[in-house]
Amino acid sequence: MNKNYKIELPVFSGPLDLLLHLIERQELDITAISLVQVTDQYLAQIEAMKQNRIEHLIDFLVIGARLVQIKSRALLPQNPVVMIGEEEEEDPAEALVRQLREYKRFKQAAGWLKEREEQGLRTYLRVAPPPKLEGRLDMSGITVETLLAAVREALTRVENLEESVSIVQPRRITIETQMSRVRQMLRKKRPFLFHDILSHKPSRVEIAVTLLAVLELIKRHEARVFQPEMFGPIEIVTAEPETAVSPAANDSHPTNS
Repeated sequence: MNKNYKIELPVFSGPLDLLLHLIERQELDITAISLVQVTDQYLAQIEAMKQNRIEHLIDFLVIGARLVQIKSRALLPQNPVVMIGEEEEEDPAEALVRQLREYKRFKQAAGWLKEREEQGLRTYLRVAPPPKLEGRLDMSGITVETLLAAVREALTRVENLEESVSIVQPRRITIETQMSRVRQMLRKKRPFLFHDILSHKPSRVEIAVTLLAVLELIKRHEARVFQPEMFGPIEIVTAEPETAVSPAANDSHPTNS
């Protein structure tokens, strides 16, 4: 910054600070002051900052370009004719004033938050006192009979709970039993789906064993399967009678699971 130009600000954070300071120096409301009056001062500050790194001047140049646009509009005559259908462009001076208002409001809020933070560093939380605990349990109204009755009630609840618990034995599933089930469904001469063979809530073992049973029947030419679409339901039908073979003619035998 130019040493001959003094800015009395606690913290200088960017080009909007400078522009806001230049406007407030006029001791007028932002809407009442002509921004053209501060353009020359602002551009002079940019000229004085040429010695700094170029990345530090980008934001200042953006604001400076807007001020030059405002000044050129004030000096050059404006065409009052507006084409039909074209939206009226927002006045750059009004846009900059609106931005400065928002910036000033947020800066005041930031100062208020900083003040709250500084006040918080000088405060101490009051720790709640520890709760008062009774030293001894009042057992004046308890007798031996009431204690025995409570123990009997607790034991009765445990016994009833043990009686209600039963162990469920898993159903043994083999390939032969599932093949028999599929054959029974094939005798009805109606197509059926794979999940029709399974129980209501089949386990992974049941699904795997049933699939092996169906594959074994396909290998023996007792059944055929169709799947109209990928990952769709599997339809099972009876194979043609002349293509079926006896289990004895098959070399491989299914294994139990």
